[in-house]
Amino acid sequence: MAYRAPGWLTAAPVAHRGLHDRAKGIVESTPSAFVAAMTGGFAIETDLQLSADGEAMVFHDDTLARLTERTDDIRTLSAAELKTVRFKETADRIITLSELCEMTAGRVPLVVEIKSRFDGDRRLIRRVAEVVRAYSGPLALMSFDPDQVLAIRDHIPEVPRGIVAERYYHEDEWQQLPPEKVRGMLHLRHAFRTRPHFVAYWINELPAPAPWIARHIFGCALLTWTVRTLEQRARAARYADQVIFEGFVPGAKRP
Repeated sequence: MAYRAPGWLTAAPVAHRGLHDRAKGIVESTPSAFVAAMTGGFAIETDLQLSADGEAMVFHDDTLARLTERTDDIRTLSAAELKTVRFKETADRIITLSELCEMTAGRVPLVVEIKSRFDGDRRLIRRVAEVVRAYSGPLALMSFDPDQVLAIRDHIPEVPRGIVAERYYHEDEWQQLPPEKVRGMLHLRHAFRTRPHFVAYWINELPAPAPWIARHIFGCALLTWTVRTLEQRARAARYADQVIFEGFVPGAKRP
């Protein structure tokens, strides 16, 4: 089912959307959060969205409202427009994947989630492929959408790829998808098609049969997200290979 993930993928804790701390003026998914993660020696997890003109933009949400001074759907603005958008309470602005790669320059691993509208659109993967072929640092790609993981396999099979997964998909956001899409995500049943190197699984649903099989039978690395509490840290230590964390600094005594 899978190829083995490289050792660097699980060598260090992974800072969820960078090492952010609002109290210190460091907002998620910003250059400041990425610099803080590198300074701490942590891998960086972040997300990519597609701009109106086909650029890979480093941002989590579909719309700009929660984190920035604008409210637009991110796909309605060009890369040039998005690069002028400032995050709330900070001087940081949205950057592209190319700029993130230039910033990190291979110093720490990048674990990059491809955001999807589950519509079969491969433009973001095609742009990502152009960027990562020119990047020599450690970088892995992942997505909730099996079609996007398959696109990664088709366009850049040499790049480690993973599936972000849950056990049940009961949250409201998943109910917006056609039922057949959700069924296709359940129990990692797509894995013989997508051939993931790793699985990133929701900490609240570990342990579970599918990630156990992926890890112990097929050799997939198992990351778990988003680890915040002491209880979650203990569970991750028991059932996963590495954490995607936020709200604390690994090694500190308090959660």
